[in-house]
Amino acid sequence: MSPDLPSQKDDQPATLATTIYARLKADILTTRLAPGRKLQSRFLMEQYNVGQTPLREALNRLTTEEFVVGMEQRGFYVKEVSKGELQELTKTRCWVEGLALRESMQNATQSWEEALLVAHHRLDRTPRSLKPDTFEDNPDWEKVHRAFHATLIGLCGSRPLLGFCEQLADRLYRYRMMSIAKAYPARKVGAEHSDILQAVLAKHTEKAVRLLQQHYQRTADVIYSDLDGMLA
Repeated sequence: MSPDLPSQKDDQPATLATTIYARLKADILTTRLAPGRKLQSRFLMEQYNVGQTPLREALNRLTTEEFVVGMEQRGFYVKEVSKGELQELTKTRCWVEGLALRESMQNATQSWEEALLVAHHRLDRTPRSLKPDTFEDNPDWEKVHRAFHATLIGLCGSRPLLGFCEQLADRLYRYRMMSIAKAYPARKVGAEHSDILQAVLAKHTEKAVRLLQQHYQRTADVIYSDLDGMLA
């Protein structure tokens, strides 16, 4: 066996911890693990069929990403949500993605514009809800929605900036999932995405940035107005 390649036995704990991290993160983001919930080790070990060591590694990683809070002598908890954090995250996302979009438009290429058109086409053709009359979240829509927004800023030329944008998107996704059923009938997100795309293709940089920031702020406004009831 090549000394450069770890054995299956050596690699297994890290792989398992990564898998558990991804599952826990998904359950936190979709609020299956509700904000403020205590993450009891015995429950998690049984629920996710995992041992204590990879579980703790996953929880420590989620703590560094601010999805989980570790309290000395009290264990781990899903991080609470608050209006203050929602405002802070939204403001920061508007700042950094506005910068990233400006840079992407400055670096625009024909292939990037074609990729944007394809990403928007996929988003436009994917239904937001699995049911026409009552809201049922469509996981496929979330994937193409994230892909469209990632493509918008993907040519900014800074991997650290893109990584930070992705972290902000994850943290705000949890807020969106708490209020999505209320926001769904009230928002015309398809029109908002189309307007952003047209401004980008027309090379109207300031307009495109403004529309993107308004898009995020509208989402925050809907959640903000509903957050008191959810917290109660």
